[in-house]
Amino acid sequence: MTSLRRFSTAARQVSILGRQFETDQLTNVSESVLTRIPRRLHKIPNHPIAIVKARIEAYFHKTNSRYAVLDSMSPAVSVADNFDRLLIAPDHSSRSPSDTYYINKDTVLRCHTSAHQHEVLASKASDTGYLLTADVYRRDEIDLSHYPIFHQMEGIRIFDKKSLLSESASDVFEPLPKGTKVIDSTGLSNTSTNPIQPAHSQADSEIVGAHLKRSLEGMVWELFGHDKNLEIRWIEAFFPFTSPSWEMEVYYQGKWLEVLGCGVMQQKILDDTGNSDKIGWAFGLGLERIAMVMFGIPDIRLFWSQDPRFLSQFDSHETKPAITFQPYSKYPSCYKDVSFWCPDGFHDNDMFEVVRDVAGDLAEDVALIDTFKNSKTGRTSKCFRINYRSMDRNLVNEDVDIIQDKVRAEIERRCGVELRG
Repeated sequence: MTSLRRFSTAARQVSILGRQFETDQLTNVSESVLTRIPRRLHKIPNHPIAIVKARIEAYFHKTNSRYAVLDSMSPAVSVADNFDRLLIAPDHSSRSPSDTYYINKDTVLRCHTSAHQHEVLASKASDTGYLLTADVYRRDEIDLSHYPIFHQMEGIRIFDKKSLLSESASDVFEPLPKGTKVIDSTGLSNTSTNPIQPAHSQADSEIVGAHLKRSLEGMVWELFGHDKNLEIRWIEAFFPFTSPSWEMEVYYQGKWLEVLGCGVMQQKILDDTGNSDKIGWAFGLGLERIAMVMFGIPDIRLFWSQDPRFLSQFDSHETKPAITFQPYSKYPSCYKDVSFWCPDGFHDNDMFEVVRDVAGDLAEDVALIDTFKNSKTGRTSKCFRINYRSMDRNLVNEDVDIIQDKVRAEIERRCGVELRG
């Protein structure tokens, strides 16, 4: 717990979208994350995140116009909603403060859109289902494809158990184009590796699973169908909140891409929200992952850019669906190393958080390049290489040296390390 206190917010309260929260010894939400919360990229017109969101919503509304759309939920959620009510085990690694942003011991920044399942299902916002988009938060490494804030969409479709067959048949699906290649050796369940829940009959579970797969196959064709070599592949998976569960991959522009996870909803989640007469499916996907591939965006930091040279490229998305991002600058990297002896309880994500706070988006990636354990003292030394590169200007070595000195000082102060060299 000592190392965690070094990350505690100094103020006794933090403000999130106008709401005040008390802090405590578990608080580890950084200033760099707090300042980005109001941005809500998925609600900015013509932003690539918002474009992908709108295309998915339009597809599902063609299948059934009664899906509710939710995109303004607060990112501050209870630990119970984020973990417990989703049947995530008490010892699951995602609960660790090294992975999750804790506002206090009872409240976190949501790690996934599923954190709102209990609230939305209990509210009976729709008797059909909903599409919920939100910014989500995870402490993570620093590189071109990881950022502490990203965007997810969750879709849920529920059916009345008594009229499952007729309700599932009422949704409208256009036939996939002739020759579409769908690779699926998983079937709709597997007794040993992907079981049907005891609360469900085989017939009901398979109707829901088939509806789910058909819905999502149509969705990815809507997104990626301009690639005539597109392939879809289903893989068995495990998630605490669905069973049977699957992941979908697509073969797009010559590469396999993991797109989403999904499955038949755990009946207990529906029962606990007053929907014991329902059965349903759920999926979740990352919007950045899709947008980066769809538009050829090479660096996840670009989504946060306010440079018109980035944003203006997507203004014509309604008349030109197949937009390819055109790089407008590529400035040179400036590499700096930092090495230190690690205290007990040190986690790499603690150091990454310091770099993000001090250097912001000037840090393109941080790589561990050496680890050494002293056989006499048992102490561990690590050396990280920070790649500084601006997306909109040239960085001179003298400017980077100033940032690097601040990074070193803050790592020492906040992580309790002993600097070397």
